[in-house]
Amino acid sequence: MLDFTNKTIIITGASRGIGEASANYFSNLNANVVLAARSKSKIAEIADKLGKNALAIECNVADPTQVNNLMVKSSKVFGTIDVLINNAGIIDPIQRIEHSDPVAWGQLIDTNLKGLYYGIRYALPFMKSNNGGTILNVGSGAAKTPLEGWSHYCSSKAAVHHLTSCLHKEEVENGIRALTLSPGTVATDMQKIIAKSGINSVSELSWEEHIDAHWPAMALAWMTTSESDGWLGQTVSLRDKKIRELIGLK
Repeated sequence: MLDFTNKTIIITGASRGIGEASANYFSNLNANVVLAARSKSKIAEIADKLGKNALAIECNVADPTQVNNLMVKSSKVFGTIDVLINNAGIIDPIQRIEHSDPVAWGQLIDTNLKGLYYGIRYALPFMKSNNGGTILNVGSGAAKTPLEGWSHYCSSKAAVHHLTSCLHKEEVENGIRALTLSPGTVATDMQKIIAKSGINSVSELSWEEHIDAHWPAMALAWMTTSESDGWLGQTVSLRDKKIRELIGLK
């Protein structure tokens, strides 16, 4: 059983889906959990249920000032930042390139890529002053598989995977562990948006084919341990049977 007593975990996009499941999972493992999202009331409600070792901080990851404040506030309350889970991400609007809205296309990049970069940029000084830490970026199989209507999402996730590798090369000698999680299709609100779009094969998947958000939460916890060191700078895919066995998923 993993134990994160006195460890601080920051989770972006923590108001629902993988983020909310991860907040619950790490809290049950005795971690200090910082829930970050734009939905202040929702994360406050979750944090209240988790107890005194949970902190809700309203944060739009597309705003570098808010992300920097997230790191500063978390450090002041809990003392250290041990793990950052860059989970916040969006997929809408799903549109073919010829019909896409350039402003909305760019806003997705602001959240899915630049928001992740801001998290890395502002967490690094705190982690390095504490002799290291772990940064986990939530990627996607869409990073390698082009899909109709997902040009913005596929592009952002491909960049996320490469950014993780760059971070590893630059900071592994300074005690920074960097990995990407490719969770597969997860039973979250995002899948409802995808299904409603009716575009490409993913929208046609039945709800039963999606995994529970608890699986990625377990994977993220495992990725903070030395057992995952063989994947540093790389992608941990929950579609890989070997990975699932190592994590303890059946």
